[in-house]
Amino acid sequence: MVRDVLCAMVLSLALAVSAAGHAADDYPAVVPGYRIEFPRDEGSHPDFRTEWWYVTGWLEDESGAPLGFQVTFFRTRPGVAESNPSRFVPRQLLFAHVAVSDPRAGKLVRDERSARAGFGLAEASAATLDVAIDDWSLRRSSARDGGAQYDVAIKADGLALQLTLVATQPPLLQGKQGFSQKSIDVQAASYYYSVPHLRAGGEVSIGKHRYKVRGTAWLDHEWSSAMLDARAQGWDWVGLNLDAGGALMASRFRDVQGKSFWAIGTQRPAPADAATVFTPSDIEWTELRRWRSPRTGVEYPVEWKVRVADRTLLLRPLIDDQENDARASTGTIYWEGAVRAYDESGNAVGRGYLELTGYGARLQF
Repeated sequence: MVRDVLCAMVLSLALAVSAAGHAADDYPAVVPGYRIEFPRDEGSHPDFRTEWWYVTGWLEDESGAPLGFQVTFFRTRPGVAESNPSRFVPRQLLFAHVAVSDPRAGKLVRDERSARAGFGLAEASAATLDVAIDDWSLRRSSARDGGAQYDVAIKADGLALQLTLVATQPPLLQGKQGFSQKSIDVQAASYYYSVPHLRAGGEVSIGKHRYKVRGTAWLDHEWSSAMLDARAQGWDWVGLNLDAGGALMASRFRDVQGKSFWAIGTQRPAPADAATVFTPSDIEWTELRRWRSPRTGVEYPVEWKVRVADRTLLLRPLIDDQENDARASTGTIYWEGAVRAYDESGNAVGRGYLELTGYGARLQF
């Protein structure tokens, strides 16, 4: 525990120095027209300031009991003393979060890690998707049919995941061919794609219990140097694997008063269909119910009505307590949880993950 706290203090100091002394134009800009290519761009983009690989999904054990899971790896380039030839200079920092939403526990079972890249202990490859901190890893391999496969290996205290995720659909480019604009200011943007409807299988261990699981997952990969508008307090995001085979992502960005100032969204009705990219006016988020964390006191809107163009969806959580307190690594507290999606008649239409940031304090990069 002491080691984790000291590590978090060192990494926080490095990030603070970076924020104070590193010019924004030292990082590459995200610009329209870049062509995302696979598998090349599945790996790390170390020149950019911020990057993450997010895997979320719904699993079922052999009894049919549901579990949600999240595995996230973050990479950041703090820009501290990069001309120093020492191997100890923190040129790249890596963070990882893992969480399982278990209705039997009634809350997240979670852990986190942080490390300086290097020394064979933590790396994010630029050649392929291969990111790891000690014995936590997310790696691309090949499925039996030669398609994309992603292997998750996590060993934490009281929690372990060994999952294989097989692509059943092509990647879904978010925004304009992968250029995802987060504000009216074109400089607030990321390169962003998703891989929906991953076929998941493997094992999850919680405490002394080991479950064989299968289900469906979603992978997000984003990289940027200036993702957030200066007005942004945080965002609300949902990624849904729709039961009919489609995929939907919708997100909105909130100011300090909690009002939306920008929204993004993309829908692909079926794997072979063209995706529709929505404008901010197409998307509307309406809170239906809030839940207050007994640990942090932060209130989160955990049930929503989300309108995307002429379609309205109701989002309801698997469990209310899916708060992830990651102050020991990325310094954030956020809600990230499994949700079911329903149409206005109450029919189930999909499952996915909902992310709520900036409710306790302004989200910082």
